Amino acid sequence: MEALHILIADDHPLFRHGIREFLNLAPDIQVIGEATGGEEAIAQAEALHPDVILMDVNMPGVNGIEATRRILHDSPHIRILVVTMFEDDGTVFAAMRAGARGYILKD
Repeated sequence: MEALHILIADDHPLFRHGIREFLNLAPDIQVIGEATGGEEAIAQAEALHPDVILMDVNMPGVNGIEATRRILHDSPHIRILVVTMFEDDGTVFAAMRAGARGYILKD
C-alpha cells in the first residue's frame, strides 16, 4: 500500500513540529512538506501534490479558508482538514463551504 502524503500548513513552528513527529510514527503516512502561511500552502500544494493537507484557519496573509478555496479550485482531489482553535460555528461552516472535508480542534 502506498503511503498517504500529507502537507502541514500552520504558522506555529511548535505545532508543525509536533504534528510532523506524531504523523511520522505511522508507517503508512509521509509528511511531504510544511507551509507557514496560506500563499505558501497554495504553492506547496501545487508543487507537491499531497493527498491531504492539515490547514490552519488563522495564518498571516492568505488565511486557511481562502487557501482551501484556491487549492481546491485547481486540485479538487486533495482532501483538506482544517485545524483550528476556534469552536465557533461560523469558522467551521466557512471552512466547509470552502471545501474542507472536516476539522480538528487544537487543544
